[in-house]
Amino acid sequence: MKETIINVKGMVCNGCENRVKNALKTIDGVEEVEANYTNGIVKVTSKDEVEESTLKDKIEDIGFEVEK
Repeated sequence: MKETIINVKGMVCNGCENRVKNALKTIDGVEEVEANYTNGIVKVTSKDEVEESTLKDKIEDIGFEVEK
């Protein structure tokens, strides 16, 4: 298992957190997702084979910006 921390811009409420969490949970190998809109942090616990770029692409696909 690995833990990935991603900084996300554009989350402004609990609904945004839920959109991000639900989207990331659709990725095979993602075990747990925590999102906090107040600090813009998303923490993902996943199997080792899940690429960070896959997580970031999914976040951007639903309309949020990943900080580089």
